[in-house]
Amino acid sequence: MRWIKRDSSHAATDRFLVVGLGNPGREYQDTRHNIGFRCADALVRAHGLSYNAKKRSKAIVAEGAIAGRRVLVAKPQTFMNLSGSSVQGLAAFYRIPPEHILVIFDDLDLPTATLRIRPKGGSGGHGGMTDIIRRLGTQDFPRVRFGIGRPPGRMDPAAYVLQRFSAGEEPAIAGAVSRAVAAVESWLRDGIEAAMNQFNGAATDSPVDQPAPQPRLPD
Repeated sequence: MRWIKRDSSHAATDRFLVVGLGNPGREYQDTRHNIGFRCADALVRAHGLSYNAKKRSKAIVAEGAIAGRRVLVAKPQTFMNLSGSSVQGLAAFYRIPPEHILVIFDDLDLPTATLRIRPKGGSGGHGGMTDIIRRLGTQDFPRVRFGIGRPPGRMDPAAYVLQRFSAGEEPAIAGAVSRAVAAVESWLRDGIEAAMNQFNGAATDSPVDQPAPQPRLPD
């Protein structure tokens, strides 16, 4: 697909940008720090999209319709702490405003497999988010924080985030990835408040995951 250069005065489009954060390279695949990539891949698969053969703005990008919206799904290939240059480039080229950009990233301060969706906020010390905020010049854009838990004992957090999830954690992680995809769809379809109300918390905290109450049997 050939990109046509837009005039710099072109108004903001109706496109949305979903960014999953991670590090490129097989050695980082499926690590805790790459949960954003994993969620992006799940979103792309769920909607029958595919990534373009050529990188766009230093990112692997898929484009198509999700929840009735024109959406770009991107995985920056700059390494985590330089993610902002990729996000800034895509946003500038497509004239995508910050409120139409949603970033999915790992969070050490949330329990494993817990989601926290917010319309804006700081980086929380996350290097990729720090760079995105710096490059966009604002922190007022939606995000999905995906809990990966704290490292055990005195383990270095830098080493912990580059570990893969244990076999015991995988079922909860897979479920949370599915919930993150549904949260993105909800955001696109109904807005950030709806996504927050439905998907914030662990699976057992989310109203959408609660079983319907059963009628009481007569005595």
